[in-house]
Amino acid sequence: MSTEFMIIDNMPVEIAGEQNILAVIRKGGIELPTFCYYSELSVYGACRMCVVEDKWGTIHAACSTPPKPGMEIRTNTPRLRKYRKMILELLLSNHCRDCTTCEKNGKCKLQELARRFGIKQVRFSNTAGDADMDTSSLAIVRDKSKCILCGDCVRVCDEVQNVGAIDFAFRGSRMCVSPAFDEPIANTNCVGCGQCAAVCPTGAIVVRNDTAKLWQEISDKDTKVVVQIAPAVRVGIGKELGLGEGENVMGRIVAALRRMGVDEVFDTSTGADLTVLEEAGEFMFRLESGEKLPLFTSCCPAWVRYAELNHPELMENISTCRSPMQMFAAVLKEQYRHSHRRVVVVAVMPCTAKKQEAAREEFIEDGVRYVDYVISTQELIQMIKEAGIVFAEIEPEAVDMPFGTTSGAGVIFGVTGGVTEAVIRRISDDKSVSSLRAIAFTGVRGLEGVKETSLDFAGREVKIAIVSGLKNAAQLLKKIQKGEKQYDFVEVMACPGGCICGAGQPFIGGEGKWNRSAGLYEADRMSNIKRSEENPVIMALYGGLLKGKVHKLLHVDYRRKG
Repeated sequence: MSTEFMIIDNMPVEIAGEQNILAVIRKGGIELPTFCYYSELSVYGACRMCVVEDKWGTIHAACSTPPKPGMEIRTNTPRLRKYRKMILELLLSNHCRDCTTCEKNGKCKLQELARRFGIKQVRFSNTAGDADMDTSSLAIVRDKSKCILCGDCVRVCDEVQNVGAIDFAFRGSRMCVSPAFDEPIANTNCVGCGQCAAVCPTGAIVVRNDTAKLWQEISDKDTKVVVQIAPAVRVGIGKELGLGEGENVMGRIVAALRRMGVDEVFDTSTGADLTVLEEAGEFMFRLESGEKLPLFTSCCPAWVRYAELNHPELMENISTCRSPMQMFAAVLKEQYRHSHRRVVVVAVMPCTAKKQEAAREEFIEDGVRYVDYVISTQELIQMIKEAGIVFAEIEPEAVDMPFGTTSGAGVIFGVTGGVTEAVIRRISDDKSVSSLRAIAFTGVRGLEGVKETSLDFAGREVKIAIVSGLKNAAQLLKKIQKGEKQYDFVEVMACPGGCICGAGQPFIGGEGKWNRSAGLYEADRMSNIKRSEENPVIMALYGGLLKGKVHKLLHVDYRRKG
């Protein structure tokens, strides 16, 4: 069988199922510039940065042109370089140039390509308007003056998340990306997932930054700052700070936070262990009673908000368990209730929607939030750099007592399927090592958007679905409601791949996702406690601090208006 190939810059490159010549070109070792192309999204073809020439001099957009055997393509002719520089100059002529004070400084695609193509000056007058900020959301901040109309945010919001909170408005020179009727984003059906900020190539949409307030709290001698770190953060922070993508750097994070001046540091995996026990108990009760099935997980605040807005009829099916962050925050506030200092609980999260969850009325008692501040992985990276900490050189340190022990089951919450696997470990009758290993091969692992598995429990087949990405969730819900699919347990994560790909993490694609996933599973493998019920800290909590307070501190009624 003959191999099909293209000629790219005089070099043959094999065609192996690629959907466009851009993918073939990149496979050949050439990084064509793009603003509006993501393989997970539909092809938009607006930026024209990826244009190439064929041997006859015809211009093609590489992202939208299918490959053909024998095709001869040139990617770096004088004509193409001129076009790309012209495009960049035109974008810069209508763009804010206060790069040093932009949240995206150093990570801006426009800035990167301007530097790559040697744009030292712009020949056109700067027509950029004043900053047009929308700070209404607790999760993201929008600045329309920095938008280059690439459409990435519009497509990810619609095609991946099925939310459609933003779209193109007006025409010609007045075109912009906006919520309907130019409403503040907080007044729309936005669920705070932040995936728009993750794909935005400039500073038009960024994660809300709360680090200035946190620095003030750390500096206050009358305030005790207690930090919890989500499982996914430990594998999402390393590359930005001089280590490998997906490397488990939990010990270094703890050490860095102590050097920054926080008082105590804990692992949100403790909260995940509590969630496993409470959610597994709730699931077994519903299975035995046959009521309100399937049970949907409640760990992801963007999913909970999506259900509230679009499927209120399902709220009774969503677990009453608080998220691990909120469970652990409630425990921490209870633990330090009698402290002589004001206690501030900080959560380092991979998720922007956690900022909104922390402010929900269900998680405020007597005017005090259980979680006072949520900072993203990106914000933590900024704080570490600001503090001058050489992250790759500091020695790892352990989290504090009395919550210094966690299980591998709690750690894997950070990847899609992790919650399900942890619950299966809990409800499985067979607690042997071989059974534990076998669970990993039941279909719970992998980064696919929709996974299915089943297990035998008390003589009946229990059907389980695992879904990440809200559009996948919406499609699954349709099948459930039409009777095409039946499940007993459904895990939903809003971000594709789970928390490892949360919008608060440094943005990655492809292999990086697998590295982060592998990092969490390795941490589970190296843990000497595999099941949440085997964690002595959790058992001590139930016999002590949580006694008589389990429902109050660990559960929530989401049917109240949030």
